[in-house]
Amino acid sequence: MLRLVGPQVECLFDLGLPVEVPELPADLAAIDVLLADPALLEPVAAAWDADSRGRGRPSIPIERYVRLMVIKTRTGWGYETLLREVSDSLHLRRFCRIALTERVPDESTIRKLTRRLGADVIDEITRLVIGREVREKRFTARALRVDSTVVEADVRYPSDAALATDATRVLTREAKKLIGLAGAGARGVVDRSRSAGRKLRAIGRTVARRTGGAKTTVLRLTGEAGELVKQSVRETRRLATRLRERAHGRGARAKLAAARRLEELADRAEKIARQIDQRLAGQKISDRLVSMFDPDARPIRKGKLRAPTEFGYVFQFAEITENTRCGARGLLLPAATELGNPGEDTLLAITAQELERLGVAPRDVALDGGFNPGPTTTALPDAKRVFIAGRQSTGSRHTDRRLAKYRVGCEGRISHLKRRYGTRRARLKGHDGAQTTVGWSVLTYNLDTLAIRAA
Repeated sequence: MLRLVGPQVECLFDLGLPVEVPELPADLAAIDVLLADPALLEPVAAAWDADSRGRGRPSIPIERYVRLMVIKTRTGWGYETLLREVSDSLHLRRFCRIALTERVPDESTIRKLTRRLGADVIDEITRLVIGREVREKRFTARALRVDSTVVEADVRYPSDAALATDATRVLTREAKKLIGLAGAGARGVVDRSRSAGRKLRAIGRTVARRTGGAKTTVLRLTGEAGELVKQSVRETRRLATRLRERAHGRGARAKLAAARRLEELADRAEKIARQIDQRLAGQKISDRLVSMFDPDARPIRKGKLRAPTEFGYVFQFAEITENTRCGARGLLLPAATELGNPGEDTLLAITAQELERLGVAPRDVALDGGFNPGPTTTALPDAKRVFIAGRQSTGSRHTDRRLAKYRVGCEGRISHLKRRYGTRRARLKGHDGAQTTVGWSVLTYNLDTLAIRAA
């Protein structure tokens, strides 16, 4: 059962507290006022399953959940640390609308709600926050700066041999969990992870020797690891077929779900084996899989000295501000993103849709050199002055110089966002998990910006 608002926070014990205790710090007090609007919870009610809104075990109050996640994003705490600190702090309890006589929710409850609501709900709350500021004429968006960045997936460096080792280990582990559903006489998956691990370590020793024939040896060992993966895939598919054959009567749903899970993992492992074959044949690999556990992550080359290739997802951040001063701080739109490695112009079309949805038409636009004038003009036809670093721009030289300084501030904003709000690495798996992480960071950044403006 859905609960949007919780019970009264004040209780009899509050009468014995000092006068200063009920008063929130200035920043939390400003954010508390912004989150007090009940309209911000409407996206949650709209996304909740209609059949379970009025029946079942009651959820924790959604307003409490939102405030807990805002605190988590502002501080960078993990779920367990978050709830421990909130339980011990009178200020955080009052901000999160948790009375002294109530228990703080369990960390698993917050995790499940985060996965259940997803990124779309958080982005819709962000749109409501921005729309409210624009509608009430307290914020006039005159300028826009846009830049893209990579949000790294929580994966290790994906060499082919390491992926083969992961594939053999994962297939064996899942088969051991589910073989009991296949009945007596079912054949499982042979554990080849130790053999794959030995080949991975042999590759490391070969590369360290730096001999002339190291490349040939590495390719041979990598191919042998790929053959181990193919054998495990065949055995996994055989077990999945047996589970589907026995999926009748009691327990049929569990067997079908287990078969689907095995087939899904077998498809990923088969793709890893196919990538190894393509590498040995000298063929180009498109849409490369870099993790058995995060299949949406992709290799992205940005040309940075620190990390020429990053593994994760591309997000485009767009900040609307009231002026074109270099240090102007504004509001971030919900980040535009797509699977793979989309170009700047592709994501700019999504950003333009966000602007149109919010009814915002900035006059000045500042972009980096990755954008092209033609697609930019098409996506942002209402812009009067556009500056693209290193390319032809519209407007006077004086305006271009000012917009150039204004655009540099976008890089600082993204660096601040990653450093302060934990957007550098997505802890939740998959593209949806990365969107959820970024969505909470954008929402919290906007709340902090409005709190600063209110002060």
